[in-house]
Amino acid sequence: MTRTNFGAKPIMFPQPVLIIGTYDENGVPNAMNAAWGITTDFQEITISLSEHKTTDNLAKRGAFTVSMATEDQVVACDYVGICDYVGIASGRDVPDKFAKAGFHATKSEFVDAPLIDELPMALECKVKSFEDGILIGEIVNVSADESVITDGKIDPKKLKPITFDPANNAYIGLGEKVGNAFSDGNFGK
Repeated sequence: MTRTNFGAKPIMFPQPVLIIGTYDENGVPNAMNAAWGITTDFQEITISLSEHKTTDNLAKRGAFTVSMATEDQVVACDYVGICDYVGIASGRDVPDKFAKAGFHATKSEFVDAPLIDELPMALECKVKSFEDGILIGEIVNVSADESVITDGKIDPKKLKPITFDPANNAYIGLGEKVGNAFSDGNFGK
């Protein structure tokens, strides 16, 4: 096998495309695209963020939602991909970026943050800490629209989450099921 070296780069597959929802001090919803996030415990998510309008809002409200970006929302406006737009445009420069993206908000029952109606699955979180660009949130609820549920479970085929391809600066849909977790590797234990 011959390998090609790419140096020290943040390339890992899959990388979820996370859309963070917050309210500002006036209750105006904001959203931003974040690619560097992962669940780090059963009720915890960790996301790498630089300073943004979203981080200002986190400090003021202490809560946020994390929606999974979906294939249906990559290019859903006449002129811009919504999920990409909220990562490019700054909430500090665009007064109502949320509305300009075509998003609509419903207030979470569990935290002081907006659920994005157009994105059918979200983690509802409280800020545990935000230090040195690392946001750690406590997941207090996961909600999903009935449209992405099959037999009482979130159905990835219906949700159609996307992943960020950092090697090619692309968004990719997920593929087919290839195995059964906590089962296929059980060799007769």
